[in-house]
Amino acid sequence: MPDRLSALDLSFLYLEEPTTPMHVGSVSVFDTPEDGFGYDTLLSLVRERLAYVPRYRQRIRRVPGNLANPVWVDDEDFDLTYHVRRSAVPRPGTPDRLHELVARLMSRPLDRERPLWEMYLVEGLEHGRFALVSKTHQAVIDGISAVDIGQVVLDPHPQAPEAPADNWVPSPEPTSLELLAGAVASAVSRPSDLLETARHTVAELPFTGGRLVRGLGSAAGSLVTALSTAAWPAPGSPLNVPISSQRRFTTVDTSLDDYRAVRSRLGGDVNDVVLATIAGALRSWLFTRGVRVPPATSVRALVPMSVLTGEGQSRVAEYIVDLPVGEGSPAMRLHQVSYAMKAHQETGRAVRARALAGMAGFAPPTLHAMGARVASSLSRRIFNLVVTNVPGPQSPLYVAGTPMTGTYPVVPLAKGQALAIGLTSYNGIVCFGLNADRDAMSDLDVLAQCIPDALAELVETVDPVEPRPSRPERRRGKAH
Repeated sequence: MPDRLSALDLSFLYLEEPTTPMHVGSVSVFDTPEDGFGYDTLLSLVRERLAYVPRYRQRIRRVPGNLANPVWVDDEDFDLTYHVRRSAVPRPGTPDRLHELVARLMSRPLDRERPLWEMYLVEGLEHGRFALVSKTHQAVIDGISAVDIGQVVLDPHPQAPEAPADNWVPSPEPTSLELLAGAVASAVSRPSDLLETARHTVAELPFTGGRLVRGLGSAAGSLVTALSTAAWPAPGSPLNVPISSQRRFTTVDTSLDDYRAVRSRLGGDVNDVVLATIAGALRSWLFTRGVRVPPATSVRALVPMSVLTGEGQSRVAEYIVDLPVGEGSPAMRLHQVSYAMKAHQETGRAVRARALAGMAGFAPPTLHAMGARVASSLSRRIFNLVVTNVPGPQSPLYVAGTPMTGTYPVVPLAKGQALAIGLTSYNGIVCFGLNADRDAMSDLDVLAQCIPDALAELVETVDPVEPRPSRPERRRGKAH
């Protein structure tokens, strides 16, 4: 019998609306080799690697009468050229042109009649570079049976490993009668699945007092450690407004060495410095909008983090932290963030960045997708924005022997939330991807500039005489 969608997977389909497409994306930029990199090369590579991710050749089939959760069935008419596409940006191929294209691609929902993913080869970038843009529905990626397509096309060495033999032949699609019989058998053998599905299809979860804990249940058990923070609705913020179906996107590059320098002098870890930097950036951005920012002002962030289970395996858990945007001192912002995160770290389950970066099966694209799944499964009322921070390898990755120079996550927006921030540390650079509502965040470029400025404030705090450069030599947001 075909695999059945879990209750959580199904909830992403139910909750999807025109203003909130439930796909997660990534933007990776590459240097073009001397012998070039074309669409046919990408098509061949993806065709080879699909053997690692059989889910990407499957589509969703509903059970007649919705008597059970839908199932995954092989797409007998699978057309790789539909999913792997070719695009280009107008000359001179500036980062802004790439960002605009990404925003438009991410605004479009995926076709539910086909496997739920797409990948674009974007040509015409300045300096002769190209980009790969991927988008995958959250119902697909669970980190166990399916990982992000952007993960499997990358290699740690220029010489690509030999691809496994691909003998895929689509299995015949089950008939309606077979689906009904399977639904009856599932209801008899696992009646609890019906209750689990009903729970996950509720769009809004309770959010006050003890109702929060009962409402979140096992799906968000780690939030119990943050109950004192999340037991009431998130504070009001310009980030929480009705959103449209269109997006803005931009990228920011900062130096990983800067975060490490601040950590070594002021304490905490790199993730704490990242969150303190975002807090400082949001503070400056609010000032540019003329918003009053009293000392007690905070922005509540949902920060998915990898933790170890009792069995020694890794999963993504939900942590909430109030970013102290009202605090004027950069060092004090960091101390407050570190204190807020300390309870999570003291559980002894948090996976250290170096271990996570080297953990098989937990590459950045998949972890960002799993973080987005966590965020989408919770009520938007208890946090203002999502921040996914995934440590990546500090050595180059390659696609068909071509080195990747930067990789930027595109975290989807929840209903009523105008901004999502994803970042990946890669080869000495911390790469931010800012996904935002087009109407609510017309000044997204201002917020983007506030990020390196906030990091520079922290660097100057620890080294006021000779401040370190807050950005790599390449200018902010440049496609490279």
